[in-house]
Amino acid sequence: MAPIPHPYTTSIAFDRRLYKQDIAGSKAHARMLGRQGIILAGEVEAICGGLDAIEAEIESGEFAFREELEDIHMNVETRLAELIGEAAGRLHTARSRNDQVALDVRMFVRDAIDEIVLGLRGFQSGVLSQAEANVDAIMPGYTHLQRAQPVLVAHHMLAYFEMAQRDIERLRDCRKRMNVLPLGAGALAGVTYEIDREFVARELGFDSVARNSMDAVSDRDFLVEFHAAAALTMMHLSRLAEELIIWTSEEFGFAKLAPEYTTGSSIMPQKRNPDVAELARGKTGRVYGNLMAILTMLKGLPLAYNKDMQEDKEGLFDTVDTLNTTLHAFAGMIETMTVNRDRTRAAAEEGVYSGILATDLADYLVTKGVPFREAHGATKALVAYAGEKNTGLDTLSLGEYRRFSELFGEDVFEITVESSLGARGSEGGTAPERVREALAEAQEIMRSTGD
Repeated sequence: MAPIPHPYTTSIAFDRRLYKQDIAGSKAHARMLGRQGIILAGEVEAICGGLDAIEAEIESGEFAFREELEDIHMNVETRLAELIGEAAGRLHTARSRNDQVALDVRMFVRDAIDEIVLGLRGFQSGVLSQAEANVDAIMPGYTHLQRAQPVLVAHHMLAYFEMAQRDIERLRDCRKRMNVLPLGAGALAGVTYEIDREFVARELGFDSVARNSMDAVSDRDFLVEFHAAAALTMMHLSRLAEELIIWTSEEFGFAKLAPEYTTGSSIMPQKRNPDVAELARGKTGRVYGNLMAILTMLKGLPLAYNKDMQEDKEGLFDTVDTLNTTLHAFAGMIETMTVNRDRTRAAAEEGVYSGILATDLADYLVTKGVPFREAHGATKALVAYAGEKNTGLDTLSLGEYRRFSELFGEDVFEITVESSLGARGSEGGTAPERVREALAEAQEIMRSTGD
């Protein structure tokens, strides 16, 4: 090609990351060719030995990647010819770069999912350590970032355990669906040799083989699924990042991050900025962008393979790296975080002033036989009355309560933050016994996964 277009079309600068998968796939393909009598046993041995040597060269930094060879496939094959001679030319029998790269990318994503799941387990471990340490710590729960009802800190933290568990399940579901061997599809129409695709699938850990050769080389649905799962995971981490940024502000003071997860200011000596959390919040956007890029790239492609598909890799590598580093950072940041239990409890009790127990008052009237909507209205009027007086519900007299319902009795003053927590014993609720059950269930999940 002309000097300018040639670098534009090459991918070796980034697809070199597929070398492990490319070499593993080539070795399995060579063994299959030997089993089928398509190439000689001695050639299989020479090919596999040469590929092992190339892998060692790459990992030691001795391998010379050449841009003029375009991609990882041709770089490996060319070096193989230098090492073993003519036998290297038989490796590409019954194979195209189209089904070869489809194989490499599937294997890369499969490995990436396994690594990300481990990272999610590490994150869950950090979340559990905070839940265990704060199983009886009280804080305000929020809706619309307004104090709503009292909850346990452990209950709040376990919500993120559930999010991460869904992320793991989504990724594993994606892995299961993508674990289909494309090799053997050739360029698009299959191959003319008597190959054994099932053997290659077993060798490489695939559950099945692709049923349609055109779909096999053009399918990138699994990348879209992976990017979508990664985007959801980053969204969950970003939500937690936002909460940590709020919680560690002086205005809230609910938590303090370890120094190694904050940074100082170039001018203000007192500053400890939650930069790790802020960066995670920002990096979420690039993962979203990679999802949109793969969707946009695929939307207009006719069957089968098109060079556009070369653009599937840089975004993939970026998403994998971003998600892995974010999970690693969050695992440590959460585990080393300190919750200010006195401040969270004080905030919950301050909420009594503004009506954090209002729902409990409505429920109290319901137990006296009042329809909930009527009880809701009476309590709303009671809260408004206290607000007009610039006082808290806890300072009102029984007579003032009875202005809004004659059914209020002395026992209304037994409604406290603790009683509010204890009353919410429905499955999945924040009652202490329910939270301890949820914590035990989460611990069992961690023990039984085998990750």
